[in-house]
Amino acid sequence: MAQFTNQAQLTYNNFVTNSNIAVGEILEVLSATKTAVQDTYGRDDRVTYLVSIVNSGTTAQSQLTLTDNLGAYSFGTMNPTQLVPLTYVEDTVKYYINGVLQPTPPVIAGPPLVISNITIPAGGNVLIAYEAQTNQYAPITTGARILNRVTISGNCISDITVEETVLAESEPLLSITKSVSPVPVTENGVLTYTFVIQNTGNTAATVADAAVITDTFDPILTNLSVTFNGTTWTEGANYTYNVITGLFATLPGQITVPAATYTQNPVTGVWTTNPGVSTLVVSGVV
Repeated sequence: MAQFTNQAQLTYNNFVTNSNIAVGEILEVLSATKTAVQDTYGRDDRVTYLVSIVNSGTTAQSQLTLTDNLGAYSFGTMNPTQLVPLTYVEDTVKYYINGVLQPTPPVIAGPPLVISNITIPAGGNVLIAYEAQTNQYAPITTGARILNRVTISGNCISDITVEETVLAESEPLLSITKSVSPVPVTENGVLTYTFVIQNTGNTAATVADAAVITDTFDPILTNLSVTFNGTTWTEGANYTYNVITGLFATLPGQITVPAATYTQNPVTGVWTTNPGVSTLVVSGVV
């Protein structure tokens, strides 16, 4: 419901007098909401949006257009440009009228994303669902967010604007690679396994995350020597090892990895991830 005010003015014999202020209200026929199915996002992540439009009037509304700015934001100070952190995922639009799936309306991927020829029956509702994927312009630092704006327009209505905000995930995101040297190794020689753990998340992996590395060495190693980030580890305090089965396991909370750092190119606006890294080195006699 929108409120409006109006005041009249009377002039006579060089006098001016104003009327009282009349207040009125316009009952809006259409209303809309926008919701993200998940409230956080990560790198190259998909976000599903739901746009609900309700027609409380007695006349159907047709030829409506939905325009989504895909999170566009201003970048730069000297010559600001618009960066768009979301990319529409092709063929994901679903269009429901009163809960019944309809043929997909015309879609322009953009940016901005444009969905046209939307019809809402009298006293009815429409639900439009679609997916967008984060791209190289999506900020993923701690506290980052994407504000997404949708405008619904048509010939017989005032534009309706609705927004939704999703936050960058605040958690570690770990991966691990393993290498062996030397290759080949001589019998009764020393074999070394190097485990590199990378964190592309914006939060460090701490003791509380209880990260554990397990590996069954084949061939079985003896006389183990273990270091983590250059610090010597002790069996029983930092890891366990079964010389019969070759099963090696770090104890919970011993593996920690710093958070990634992120840089945004001052010219292109592209975000680059610099992973946090920790290294576990295990050596033993074959």
